[in-house]
Amino acid sequence: MAPIPTPSAEPQDSPEGYVGLDATLAERLARERGWSTVRSLPPGAIITMEYRSGRLNFEVREGRVARAWKG
Repeated sequence: MAPIPTPSAEPQDSPEGYVGLDATLAERLARERGWSTVRSLPPGAIITMEYRSGRLNFEVREGRVARAWKG
């Protein structure tokens, strides 16, 4: 049986710091800070609930980040 891979460490910045930023700028900053996956979603989008280390999610309204969360 193959060993279970160890997930890489997540960046140590707070998702709340992206709220209110322009979505394009927020995505660029998140990638520069080390988030491996950045996902922009419209309000009310249906998404799976699995947690993925290194992923940052943005709910985007009118071009700005309205909510941000890990996983």
